[in-house]
Amino acid sequence: MKTDLLIVGAGPAGLQAAIHASRRRIRVVVAGKTDESSLKKAKVENYCCMELFSQGKDLLEKGRRQCENFGVVFMEEDVMAVGRSGEQPFCVEMANGEKIETTSIVIAAGIAINKLGVKGEKEYHGKGVSYCVDCDAGFFKDKRVAVVGNGSAAVSGARLLALYARDVYLISRDIDVHDNLKSQLNASEIVQINNQWVKEILGDGNKVESVLLENDEKLSLDGVFIELGAKGALELFQPLGLAPGGENFAYIDTNKKQETNISGIFAAGDICGPPFQLAKAVGEGCVAGINASDYVKIKNK
Repeated sequence: MKTDLLIVGAGPAGLQAAIHASRRRIRVVVAGKTDESSLKKAKVENYCCMELFSQGKDLLEKGRRQCENFGVVFMEEDVMAVGRSGEQPFCVEMANGEKIETTSIVIAAGIAINKLGVKGEKEYHGKGVSYCVDCDAGFFKDKRVAVVGNGSAAVSGARLLALYARDVYLISRDIDVHDNLKSQLNASEIVQINNQWVKEILGDGNKVESVLLENDEKLSLDGVFIELGAKGALELFQPLGLAPGGENFAYIDTNKKQETNISGIFAAGDICGPPFQLAKAVGEGCVAGINASDYVKIKNK
């Protein structure tokens, strides 16, 4: 199978890249499943020009229909390997064994969020368990919430939640986190630090009600924010010499055109680093789709 542009990832960055590229009359294939996007279980209220809030899954479904109306082909398969010989087109091997030859690639695969790995975490994802303070803090006004995590992400998350929630607990075993938080908090920000860890997330089947700590103390809560950092899906492209960047080299470095250090490969969305926001993903997807299509047209002359 041959195409002009292969987009890896079917979340908002990938869908927007596909919309812009396909409207410029090039062949576009999207590899990935919209169901695997972190947006699917999210409620969105901070995206421009929307009334109230929208369900993430609805936005993804509409985006896919837009793409298909412009002729984009979807392959709900994972990419297994990517290769290239000199200036030849990229050769991409899919999980079903099919090979795709493509002139350009947009990496919009998002990131794999580090999970807490406790009972109740999966069951209550989207029902009080969140992995994005920036995205969901507004849904917990005057509620009781906890941030579970280590490092600067946990500190930042606790500070932001203190602007919304009635009670904020930082659950961490990292002493540096405790010291950093104490030094950064203003007098108006109230965060209670708990030097424990979570054993289980509990609820009534529909929403989070509490967490069980290692010392068997039960903490009543309306929400649990897990801030353990994230890891990028870079392994596929590292053999080509793709340059990682950001904190712990977990993301992909790009310029303002969303170009990576490899000619013909672009990147957009969460894989390029924080903030992990719909608006950023869509904007970068737009830029990547336009510049990837320009690259294709130059190569195809």
